[in-house]
Amino acid sequence: MTLASSYSTAPATNWLTALRVPPSVALSLAIIVLAIAWSLAPGLFTSHDPVNGVPAHKLLGPSLQYWFGTDHLGRDLYTRVVYGTASSVSSAMIAVLIGVIAGGFIGLLAGFLGGWVDTVLARLVDVLLAIPKFLLAVIVVTAIGFDTTNAAIATGVSAVAVFARVMRSEVIKTRQATFVEASFLLGGSRWHILWRHVLPNASRSVLPLAVLHFGDSILVIASLAFLGYGDPPPASDWGLLISIGKDYLKWPWLVYAPAFVTIATVLSVNRISRWLRKTD
Repeated sequence: MTLASSYSTAPATNWLTALRVPPSVALSLAIIVLAIAWSLAPGLFTSHDPVNGVPAHKLLGPSLQYWFGTDHLGRDLYTRVVYGTASSVSSAMIAVLIGVIAGGFIGLLAGFLGGWVDTVLARLVDVLLAIPKFLLAVIVVTAIGFDTTNAAIATGVSAVAVFARVMRSEVIKTRQATFVEASFLLGGSRWHILWRHVLPNASRSVLPLAVLHFGDSILVIASLAFLGYGDPPPASDWGLLISIGKDYLKWPWLVYAPAFVTIATVLSVNRISRWLRKTD
C-alpha cells in the first residue's frame, strides 16, 4: 500500500516541483507581461497624448502627474515609452520569426540531408557568421529603406546563421538517436521521420535561443533607431527616445527613463532564457 501510494503521488510531486519559479524569473516574467500589455493596450495605462504635448509643461521632472517627466515639447515621456513598446516588441517578434523560420529550415535541411546540401548550406552560414551581426543589420536596412519594420527584417536576417547552426547540430544529434534508426528499419520514409521524429526533438533547443534572441533583437532594433535607421519622429521607439534625449542631457530623465525600460526588458528576457535552458 505504501509503494502504491508513492507511485500515485510521484507525478503530482514532479508537477508541483516543475511549477517552482525562482523569484528573479517571476520578476522577469512580470516585466515581460507588463511590456506585452503596454504594446497591446497602451491606452489602458496612460491617458496622455503621445504626440501632442503641453508647451507650458515642457522639460518637467518626474512627478506624480508625469511619472517619467516631460520632453522638450511638453509630452509625457511615460506615455511615449508606453506607446513605443508596441513598435519595439512587434519588431523584435518579426526578427525572431525570420531567424527561427529561415535559420531553422536551413539547419534542418543541412543536418538531415547531409552530403553536398550540408556542405553548401554550411558554407553559406559560415559567410553570414563572418559578418558582424550589427554591421549586417545596418547593410540590410540601408538597402531596403529606413523604417522600423525594415530594421526588424534586417535584425532577423542577421540572426539566420545562428539559428541555422544550432538547428543543424541538433538535427545531426537527433538523427543518430536509436529511435530514429529504429524508425528507418521499420520502413518509415525520410520525410515522415523528419517531421515526426527529428524536427520535434531538435527544435526543443531552439526555444531558449529564440527567447534570448527576442531580447537581443530589442537591443539591436533600439540601436538602429538610435542611429536614425528606424521610424522618424513623432514615432516613440525606445531607441529614438534615447537618441532625442541625448540632446538634452541637462534633463537626464529624457535618456535614463527609456534606457531603463529597454535594459529591464532585455535583462528580463535573458533571465527567462537562462531558466528555460536549465529546465530543458
